[in-house]
Amino acid sequence: MISFIINAIKIIFLLGFLIFIHESGHFLVAKLCKIKVKEFAIGFGPTIWKSKKTKTKYALRLIPLGGFVSMEGEIEKSEKEGSFSQASILRRIIIVAAGGIVNIIFALTVYFIFTSAQGDFVGTTIEKLTSNYVAEQVGILPGDEILKINNKRVRFKTEITDILQETKGEEVTVTLKRNNETIDIKLIPTVEMRNYSGILLSESKKTEIVSIEKSSPAEKYNLQEGDIILKVNNIDTEEDPYKLLEIISGIKDSNATFLVLRDNEKIEVEVVLEKVPNYVLGASFRVEENTFLNRVKYGVFDTKNFIITIAKEISQLFTGKISTDQMAGPVGISSMIAETKGLGEYIYLLALISLSLGVTNLLPFPPLDGGKIVLLFIEAITRKPISERIEIGLQLAGFALLIG
Repeated sequence: MISFIINAIKIIFLLGFLIFIHESGHFLVAKLCKIKVKEFAIGFGPTIWKSKKTKTKYALRLIPLGGFVSMEGEIEKSEKEGSFSQASILRRIIIVAAGGIVNIIFALTVYFIFTSAQGDFVGTTIEKLTSNYVAEQVGILPGDEILKINNKRVRFKTEITDILQETKGEEVTVTLKRNNETIDIKLIPTVEMRNYSGILLSESKKTEIVSIEKSSPAEKYNLQEGDIILKVNNIDTEEDPYKLLEIISGIKDSNATFLVLRDNEKIEVEVVLEKVPNYVLGASFRVEENTFLNRVKYGVFDTKNFIITIAKEISQLFTGKISTDQMAGPVGISSMIAETKGLGEYIYLLALISLSLGVTNLLPFPPLDGGKIVLLFIEAITRKPISERIEIGLQLAGFALLIG
């Protein structure tokens, strides 16, 4: 019972807070633009608290899954002073966009503070080399700093790893800094074979399978989304996704026995892993000094990568690389929030959901804010407002699709 109450508080606070700052964006910009705000509400359904000490009614409603700012002339055209419909198109666009923009700014600020406070950034300065790997063979030395690979700037060890995988073993040009001198070295990465299962994990969901790649061993041998992996080859995963990946990578003969929890039942699944190439230099990299400047520097770069990752995932949704069944609605999001352990995970998820909320809300799709902005641009081009009947029809159609 106590666990349920704690989880409920976590969910209500996180969702309620993100809705609050989103609606506050609309509210504050509307006030700055001298638009009359009739009601500022958090939640939907029956009102459980309200106050009207000013011209605006403030309300807290029962279902904490949304909110709204009701402005004079927003739904039905109004000739009154302070009407939304009488404001310039530019002001209306800014008011509509403000909610999503505030969510994005808040997310990036939180993520930057969170990552820059972590320290222990693994940079691109080589600490030591592995014998018989390409880095040693071409004359790379400990202390060299990798600046670029194929003319792409790198600042983290993870960026080096990603670029090497993208090259698929082809020759690359590595730009090094050695004793204040820049050196270009051409090399072909060393190929290691690693175990491939096809399961995708989420740090917030620990060892639960959140997705399975098509035609992968996981799909072939009937691992399923939602399975929680307890053991692999009788080794406890300790609810740690990194531990799980370490266990899988250490399997020698490709045969793996997964003990999973599925529908409250423990099931053993035999999987034959595939061997896939992994391209490496054969070097380990130095952890950067934990200085204020380094925290700011790597916090900025990591935040930039965070933005790019979210943008890629949203674009993959439209190109079909990510299916809609991998999306999470309020129930899925609530489940992720409840399963967070520790303040760090909770803050990370707060930033992630806020950024996702801000970006998706600005997509050009009714009834999202982005859809309203598109209609305002059409009005600016045609120099006449969209008819209320058409606008309401588009909003209802979009809302029906969203609910679906």
